[in-house]
Amino acid sequence: MSEEKNESRKFYLHLLSDATGTTLLSLARACIAQFENVEPVQKFWPLVRTERQLERVIKKVREIPGPVIFTFVDENMRKRLQEACEEMGVPCVAVMDPIMRSLSSYLGIHARGVPGLQHAMDDAYFRRVEAVDYAMRHDDGRTLEGLREADVILVGVSRTSKTPTSVFLARRGIKAANIPLVPGVDVPDEKLSLAEPMYVGLVATPDRLMQLRRSRLNAGEAPAHPQFCENAYLDFEAIEEEVRAARRMFSKKGWPVIDVTKRSIEETAAEIMSLLQNRRDKQRKQEEKGKA
Repeated sequence: MSEEKNESRKFYLHLLSDATGTTLLSLARACIAQFENVEPVQKFWPLVRTERQLERVIKKVREIPGPVIFTFVDENMRKRLQEACEEMGVPCVAVMDPIMRSLSSYLGIHARGVPGLQHAMDDAYFRRVEAVDYAMRHDDGRTLEGLREADVILVGVSRTSKTPTSVFLARRGIKAANIPLVPGVDVPDEKLSLAEPMYVGLVATPDRLMQLRRSRLNAGEAPAHPQFCENAYLDFEAIEEEVRAARRMFSKKGWPVIDVTKRSIEETAAEIMSLLQNRRDKQRKQEEKGKA
C-alpha cells in the first residue's frame, strides 16, 4: 500500500505562449513544486502567434491530453484554445488574466494586447545587456576598475554563489560586480569603501563550502584562484577561519550579510534586490527632505 502512495503520478502538462514563455515556465515550475509524487511531462509551445500554429498545437494536445496553461493576449486565439480544451475535457488556465484584470481595474486603462512586449528592444532591454556585460567583466575580481558604476558589489569566500547571483541580477538590469576573499590576497580597502555601490557580504556554513569545493575538485576543476593549494582549499579548519574572517570584515564595514547555505540563487538575488530597493528609497527620501 505504501508503494502505491510513493509512486509518482505522471501526466502531460502543455505550456503555450505567444512569446518566449519564460514567465510561463517559471510559474508552472513554482506551482508543480507544491505537489508531492507527481511527474509532469512538460510540452512547451512558445511563440505560437498564428491560427495555423495554434491548430498544430491543439492537434498535439488531443493526441496526449493534459492540463493547458497559456499566456495568449489575442482574443481569437484564446477563445479557440479554450473551446478546444473544453471539448477535450482538460483544464485550460490563462495565468496572466488575474494580474491583468487587477492592473487594468486599478489603472483604468486596457492592456495593449501585444505579445512579447516585455522583450522589446527598448531602454530597459539595453540596460540588461549592459548589466550582463558589466557582470562578466567584473566577475570574481577580474578587474577592480569601474566599480563605482556598480549598483551592488558582492563579496564572499570561494563557492558562495557570487558569480551566478551577479548574472541573475544583471538579467534584471542590475549592475553587479563580485570580489572574492582569498587567504593571502589583499583587496585594496578603497575598493571596499566606495560610497555609491551597495556592498553585500555572502557567507555559507563551512560544511556546505567544503562540500561544494570537493565537488568542484572531483569534477576536475581547479580552484578559481591559484593562491589556493588543494589542502588549504579543503581543510575544514582553514575554511572555518575564512568564514570567520569574512564575517568580521562584513561586521566592521557594516554591510548586510546573506547566508546562502540554504538559499537558491533566485532567493539570494531577491533579497539583494529588496535591500537595493530599500536603500534607494531611503536615498530618495533624504534628497526630498533636503530640497524641502
